[in-house]
Amino acid sequence: MYINVHSQYSLRYGTMSIKTLVEEAKARGVTQMVITDINNSTGVMEFMRECRKQKIKPIGGMEFRRDKKLLYIGVARNREGMKELNDFLSYHNLEQKELPDTPWAFQNAYVVYPFTHKLELKALKSNEYIGVRFDELHQFYNKEFQRPEKLVVLQPVFVASKIGYRLHEYLRGIDLNTLITMVEPEDKCKEIDLFLKPGELEAKFVKYAFILDNTRKLMDSCEMDYPDGKVKLNRKTFTGNTKDDKALLEKLAMEGMLYRYGPKNREAIKRLKKELKVIVDLNFCAYFLITNDIIQYSMRRGYYHVGRGSGANSIVAYCLRITDVDPIELDLYFERFLNAERSSPPDFDIDYSWDEREDVQDYIFKRYGREHTALLGTMSTFKDRSIIREIGKVMGLPKSEIDGFTDPSLAAVNRDNNTFKKIMTIYELMGKMPNQRSIHAGGVLISEEPITYYTALDLPPKGMPTVQWDMYEAESIGYDKYDILSQRGIGHIKEAVKLVEQNQGKTIDIHQVRKFMKDSNLNERLKTGNTIGCFYIESPAMRQLLTKLVCDNYLTLVAASSIIRPGVAQSGMMKTYIQNFHSPDLVKYLHPVMEEQLKETFGVMVYQEDVIKVCIHYGGMDGADADILRRGMSGKYRSRVEFDRLVEKFHEGSKVLGRPEQVTTEVWRQVSSFAGYSFSKAHSASFAVESYQSLYLKTYYPIEFMVGVLNNYGGFYTRWLYVHELKRTGANVHLPCVNHSSTVVSINGTDVYLGFVGMQALDNKLMELIPEERILNGDYLDLEDFVRRTEISLEQVIILIRCGALRFTGKSKKALLWEVHTMLGQKAKPSNHAELFQVQTKHYVMPELVNTKLEDAYHELELLGFPLTLSMFDLLKTAYRGEIRTKELIKYVGQTVRMVGLYVCEKTVHTKNNKKMWFGTFLDAEGNFFDTTHFPNSTPVYPFRGTGCYLIQGKVVEDFGFPSIEVQKFAKLEIQGNPVMD
Repeated sequence: MYINVHSQYSLRYGTMSIKTLVEEAKARGVTQMVITDINNSTGVMEFMRECRKQKIKPIGGMEFRRDKKLLYIGVARNREGMKELNDFLSYHNLEQKELPDTPWAFQNAYVVYPFTHKLELKALKSNEYIGVRFDELHQFYNKEFQRPEKLVVLQPVFVASKIGYRLHEYLRGIDLNTLITMVEPEDKCKEIDLFLKPGELEAKFVKYAFILDNTRKLMDSCEMDYPDGKVKLNRKTFTGNTKDDKALLEKLAMEGMLYRYGPKNREAIKRLKKELKVIVDLNFCAYFLITNDIIQYSMRRGYYHVGRGSGANSIVAYCLRITDVDPIELDLYFERFLNAERSSPPDFDIDYSWDEREDVQDYIFKRYGREHTALLGTMSTFKDRSIIREIGKVMGLPKSEIDGFTDPSLAAVNRDNNTFKKIMTIYELMGKMPNQRSIHAGGVLISEEPITYYTALDLPPKGMPTVQWDMYEAESIGYDKYDILSQRGIGHIKEAVKLVEQNQGKTIDIHQVRKFMKDSNLNERLKTGNTIGCFYIESPAMRQLLTKLVCDNYLTLVAASSIIRPGVAQSGMMKTYIQNFHSPDLVKYLHPVMEEQLKETFGVMVYQEDVIKVCIHYGGMDGADADILRRGMSGKYRSRVEFDRLVEKFHEGSKVLGRPEQVTTEVWRQVSSFAGYSFSKAHSASFAVESYQSLYLKTYYPIEFMVGVLNNYGGFYTRWLYVHELKRTGANVHLPCVNHSSTVVSINGTDVYLGFVGMQALDNKLMELIPEERILNGDYLDLEDFVRRTEISLEQVIILIRCGALRFTGKSKKALLWEVHTMLGQKAKPSNHAELFQVQTKHYVMPELVNTKLEDAYHELELLGFPLTLSMFDLLKTAYRGEIRTKELIKYVGQTVRMVGLYVCEKTVHTKNNKKMWFGTFLDAEGNFFDTTHFPNSTPVYPFRGTGCYLIQGKVVEDFGFPSIEVQKFAKLEIQGNPVMD
């Protein structure tokens, strides 16, 4: 009798997970029920799976609300009815229209209005009903029913118990941003909105048995005729015919093989044929062809892409130019990507420049149809500890008390606080609950049949239809996603190539990566860590690692890209790898097979492929089982039984091959400990290709490259550091100028003008208008001409003057400010009449008003975030710049030194004793990097005090040729005061 059941997917309203909901129903003797989450169908497919496990008949539906008020409930008779409900909600979401008082005329779905709805019984259509709650039955006393067959039982379910109801109240308080005591009755459910004891609901309606009969009849007529189990729902063919798909994929792959390897590469041909057989057998031809179609479109548009992920293990992907990583050269295992035993779909991550991805997505929607295409959703939960603050607000606690509860340093004190205990109890209940729907980073679904059979669609800020569930549910239902991602690194490369052509007239083929890898200049830069701005290799930790490994080649860079990951470093693998790299002769291998398979990585299983190789060559497993075992050790096994069987198979295979038992035990220990941390070699190889492309541009076209970095909004560091790096290239970097600057940074020869983007408080429209007007009608002649042509406000022109953007006039800032206040400060109200003549403004002779460089630097600090006229070192009160500079640091190993450094960034880590320590990165007075370590014993509290220069005293230490300072004393240095404020 439950046609109005809600899960946690009724966001900030329902309290039960789908699993809990179904278990509660089972315990109450429920044999069929309708899930009707509020304005979404997120949980319908999961609900059907769980109900079938518990032998409960599932029925799909949806509750429709407008402005948080119940309008009506939709109940699907079958999958066509579910599609109708999803289409109805999707239409209003995508068109951004309010839900109407009455819905469409559904052919395969029922509509149940609440008893409070004003619709009269006689006006109801054949598929429409009125729902009656048991606490509304008293209104029927001594009344006749015009159409008794139109009444059904309406017993909403939102909670499971009194505790659940209290949790519901907190959720409503958070949703409405109000105190729990201020949540109005109409804004929350009733305490009776739960599953009743077996027979209790029927007893409530005993005097109105016909209402029970109506409800039973309605539910009995519903049948969710979706197939059991996981069904492949992706686009089944590319050409419309599986045979044609197979022929086309083979043709394109063979053509690509000739392009990549030439006509007589037997190894490539053999591997290609082997892969194609697996792809055909697993019915993934369409997946490869659709991905190829997307790549071909983007290449026609001149877009640059990077194919990442385990897809780079495939020679078919390499031949189709989905990826630029050669799996034969790097000995990459296809089984890591796709094998006959793998249940999950193939995984291609295709990266585009951040400003080109949306066009590629738009192509996919137009090419494959909006009914069949959608972006993948994601679901955020309440697990973020910031929810503690929200709970505190709902409880009405003062801000100071809430701040204390969220301060990690007061954890010990809070532990015994009763109010905090109550908050944490609520937090624990909420922790795994969904909070809000959002959009996946780049997943796209292309469906064989309309997607609305399985979900309604949202319209997030991206402006493209998005499913209401996440990647895990997509996989459970049977969808394979296409990951169309974006990153700034590709934007840097794309923009730099374009700027080189514009500024120097040179055309660059940025895809000559093999040539770049052999370039000694690039490799010299790589091993010294001179990589600021370069994709994936510019962070302090990565530059240190490159130096320690004396990294001067592609393969070492691939390894570095893998071992830099947090899990690897924390496991101790990174330290072991560096040690073994420098002393390969001292590496002790457990067995000759281990030496044969791991010599390239000096005995360390750096990559997931290494784990697979050991399982195959030492344990005698086949590639498919080895990959399943690898996934199992990463926590991704399908079942514990299956995993244990494969572990046993590894040991049995080792025994058959005559491996010593003790050695096998140790090999397995290493395999199992490394597998959870290891990284896909194909992924690292893809990163390394892009790193080399960045390196090439930084080495030979440094000005254009750094401008490209700035115009794509940087990378690891803040903007001022990239401007600093740009100046080090020899560029003449100028402040923004209304007669030279564009919206973004512009370049002419070696002259570089900062753009208007990045100027604090400058209006976005002006950033575009100023250069557009200049291009259309010529340079601005003077202040008056600029003000007249742009119709700029006084406030906005003051910002430009203070930043030096009108210095072309030859007048000081103070003179210009005086002049513009005279011009606009007391400007009369604008006349509605057009001026017949342009009247020249009178000019007055003013005393000389001069700006100092210190004043200019403060203006730049305020408006740009960094000074350009002076450096931060120039602003210091002291002339002291330390005893030594970075380039001399290695000579002072073991000695205590004093250095002055400009703060760049820091990283906080926790020791084994859970104490905090910090790593800092600084520039010396010559603009070179050095690094610091702040141990808990010498730095018990957070040491950094914001941007600026610091006096640092510490001991110089060295680790594999990389010097740094272990800090003993640390203090921020004072700068000269702002003369305007004095």
